[in-house]
Amino acid sequence: MKKYFLSLAVVSLFYTKSDACAWSDPDYEYFNLFTQSIIKDKSYLPFLHSYSTRFYTDFKPNQIPDENIDAWRKFFNNQLTFGETDYLVNKMNINDLNALKKGNPTNQLLTKLGTGFYQKYHEGIDYLIEAKYLEPYMRINYVESPNSFYFNETQAEKNATNLDYNKTISALTSLYNAAKNPEIKQRYGYQLVRFNHYTRNYDAAAQAFKTYVAPIKLKGTPYIMALDQLAGAQRGLGLNSEANWNFFQVFKDSKSRKESAFVSMKLSDTASFNNILKRANTDDEKNMAYFLLGYEDFNNPIPIMEKMFEINPDSEILKVMAVRSINELERNYLPIYYYSSNDNNATVQTTNNVNKTTDQPETEAPEVKKEELSFWQKIVRFFKNLFGSSKDKKSTESKAGQDDDELLNNPDRIPVFTKNNYWYDEKSKDFLDDLEKFTDKTKEKSKDEYWQIADAYLKFLKKNYKASTEILNDIKTTNPGYLEEIKRMKVLNDIVSRPKIDAEYEDHLMKDYAEYFTEKEVKKDSTETTDYDYYGEVPSTKDFLKDVLANRYFLQGEDGKSYLMNNKLSDLQYNPNSSLVKSVEDFYRKPNKTQFEQQIIAKNINDVGSIDAFFAVIYGDRAMRQADFEKAKSYYQKAQGFSGIPRAEWNYYAKKQTPLQYPANVYNGFNNISDLVFGHNVWESYQSAPEESMEKENYSQFPFIKPTMNKMELADALVQLQKIGTAKNEKSATANRLIGNLLYNTSILGYYRQLFVMDIDNTNGGKYDFRSTNKQNPYQYYYKNFLDRSYIEPDNFDLAINYYKKALDISSDKEQKARILFQMASAEQGKYYQYEAQNPSNIDYSDQKWSEKMDAHQKQLDQIKNQKYRTYFALLKTQYANTETAKNLMGSCSYFSYFMK
Repeated sequence: MKKYFLSLAVVSLFYTKSDACAWSDPDYEYFNLFTQSIIKDKSYLPFLHSYSTRFYTDFKPNQIPDENIDAWRKFFNNQLTFGETDYLVNKMNINDLNALKKGNPTNQLLTKLGTGFYQKYHEGIDYLIEAKYLEPYMRINYVESPNSFYFNETQAEKNATNLDYNKTISALTSLYNAAKNPEIKQRYGYQLVRFNHYTRNYDAAAQAFKTYVAPIKLKGTPYIMALDQLAGAQRGLGLNSEANWNFFQVFKDSKSRKESAFVSMKLSDTASFNNILKRANTDDEKNMAYFLLGYEDFNNPIPIMEKMFEINPDSEILKVMAVRSINELERNYLPIYYYSSNDNNATVQTTNNVNKTTDQPETEAPEVKKEELSFWQKIVRFFKNLFGSSKDKKSTESKAGQDDDELLNNPDRIPVFTKNNYWYDEKSKDFLDDLEKFTDKTKEKSKDEYWQIADAYLKFLKKNYKASTEILNDIKTTNPGYLEEIKRMKVLNDIVSRPKIDAEYEDHLMKDYAEYFTEKEVKKDSTETTDYDYYGEVPSTKDFLKDVLANRYFLQGEDGKSYLMNNKLSDLQYNPNSSLVKSVEDFYRKPNKTQFEQQIIAKNINDVGSIDAFFAVIYGDRAMRQADFEKAKSYYQKAQGFSGIPRAEWNYYAKKQTPLQYPANVYNGFNNISDLVFGHNVWESYQSAPEESMEKENYSQFPFIKPTMNKMELADALVQLQKIGTAKNEKSATANRLIGNLLYNTSILGYYRQLFVMDIDNTNGGKYDFRSTNKQNPYQYYYKNFLDRSYIEPDNFDLAINYYKKALDISSDKEQKARILFQMASAEQGKYYQYEAQNPSNIDYSDQKWSEKMDAHQKQLDQIKNQKYRTYFALLKTQYANTETAKNLMGSCSYFSYFMK
């Protein structure tokens, strides 16, 4: 287990660095379902689990107790509230206190307290006046390194050396001797130690502690503050062991100084811990020493927790150790992002800002506990299997017909744990088991309900929802933080354990758990800053439940609902996959939607102009790519109200994103298509103007091909070309060649590749990726990562080739035949690219023979390319090399020129 935590710490280090440029924060990459901050002793808040900062910071500083203010409240006999005391001690102007001393207070709080307040507590007020005078100077003087070459802004600040040393020491000593109250006396002693420390008179600081602090037999707040300063002076003297021990005492006894004392201890090695542990005499000291040792990530916490348990199972710091471990496990088991692939049955759990893919072989499925079936259930299952359907288990129809057992036992149900998790380690599962055993033992000994809650959560991670809920139901507590966590976990168990999400259960969600799904207006505290958050909102319970439901709908075959749980309707433009679009449309047109479907899912059906036209364009585009021009025309006839692909642009005046307004003469996804789409390449340059990259054919025989067309007119022109192409003359040959041109020009290789994939231009992107899936649906889980991968049907280059073949067979013009063969060869090149993308090398870069194997793989690809995907280049070379067309192509196409030579 020690190896586990070391590897995790190293991975965390590199992970944080690598994501820094991507505006990523690892503490935004888990749902925080088990709230760390429910620990009762808030002085330990900085020591909760965090990857992005050295100490946990997701709390308000005023949540940490301040023993100094508590001590002053006690000194003033609780006459002031905590806030009033804090104001008096830390914020009130020194002039106000002097005015109170003179008997004419003007400050509102002091006026309320009256002049008698000073007479009663004059020693305390006099001390505060002196402390406020000294405070601006109470920092150590900066000593510049001889190698410094830049200005350090601390040089310009006041420090202790700006005060007259002898005069200050004399004044503090005099005030110390005059004070009668032991606590105030000790506070002056603290100031003497601090002043000497900050003026680098370390020996004098140590002597001041012995002379003015230690003799007063009080071990309260002033003593802790003075001890903190003594430890600093000892560090300056090189007495590191003594300094560490005293900082350790501060860490143990102080509530507000734990973080600073921990930093000051400088525990960089095991020996430092052992020195403290050797000096620890009391159980409290030993317990605290073990905590410091277990806190560091390079140690396995459970053996340390066992030692702490033996000392005191009710220890608050033991709970801190446990909550850190639980937080670690949550990151392993409940990632906020699943990059899943059904292509190679591989899954990667990762972040919402960084995509991680894998080409590794099939991963081990998460362990599912074997279900104990009754004799009757076995008989029922036997006959179901015997007479059941042989349909693909991953088809939508098959998914929809699953019973509760099949749904519950699906290994892809979230939460899921796989070896491809970014944070995965071989020991992670064992660690969950070990921590569960420890928690189960501790809840029997400790009187704190925390351990029952922790045990219930660990059982939730292990998918034992029934046992988790039973534990939660038995907990009796009045702690508000505990009650909120119990409530949340009951909701989690209820939803995650549900076999199927149906209409009845959706009504239950809205009736009993609406707060976890509806949007809330967040009102910020007036004291909170409004800095821009680069990382977005922190993932929440609501986000986790949304993911769970999206996954459930996906496994049930309700892809449209699954998609809309995490995506907008307009997002379909980036991956216009026909089957998914149909499922989304079915949900859109579904009558009598439940309240959950209306308020939670349908709200993501955002503005795309005419929704009917939006769907019609996607379907029409797909029909065009399949060369079904009649069907495409019928869809485009329904898309007359299409207002443009729903893109957004930054509105400088409105200071927000607003819908993109397309100029009247610009392609918007439907209108303004040039007749160059029927032409051919002059050269391959997607960035060049259409007239530079493309050349028109002779359209004089086809007056229905207009210079500029919309998609319905384009489809109509293709329908007419198809009819003309059925004849056996030069005109029909030209008609077939033009159809072939259009299919090639709108493929992934063509200049107009954007036309039928819902894009506004031909710039690169996921849609123009040969690495497409052979499966109808490549997703293993759900559509949360929808925009991060290509998910459209691949081009069928044979469609273009078939039309070219017709033209080749009919035409008698040798020059035209040469041009047609070149076009066919270009389309055949597309088929090769598809083959190459589907057959990657999968050679590990760490392989010692990587270079040799890569060369062999490339040689094999070249051989296959020449044997199977150079048919038309070969014909062009052997039969039409002497044509003017071939000679011109050699000048404009370097690859063809190379092939010909």
